[in-house]
Amino acid sequence: MGFAEKIHALRTQAGMSQAYLAETLQVSRQTVSKWELGASYPEIDKLLAISGLFHVTTDYLLKEQPASQEGARLDRLVLRFLGYAQDMDSISRDLVDIMRDGIIDDVEKVRMNEIVKTLNEVAHMIEEIKLALRNNGVC
Repeated sequence: MGFAEKIHALRTQAGMSQAYLAETLQVSRQTVSKWELGASYPEIDKLLAISGLFHVTTDYLLKEQPASQEGARLDRLVLRFLGYAQDMDSISRDLVDIMRDGIIDDVEKVRMNEIVKTLNEVAHMIEEIKLALRNNGVC
């Protein structure tokens, strides 16, 4: 899979239109279209922004990956996800403790922010797994 296919898959999986991605990256919609058609590539600053936006490496975006590497990538993603899944029990207990007295103090606000950050990472991980599954012809 090449850059054009990857950027299209990442954008559509995130539910973004070409116009929205273009606005986010401060380029024209036609520029995004050219990237997805393989007619051009983004400049380095835009490539870094895309990498950060979709939580993927620039290596992933730029390097062609044969199917066997995609399968290995899926294995790594699932293992990483399992690590997050083990944290979910702890997060659930923390949320119950935070809400027990009905008041969220400053220390609990810090913990809530950490929980939200972890849950966002889990959501991104799920999206990466879904993308990898599609790339492997599973979905």
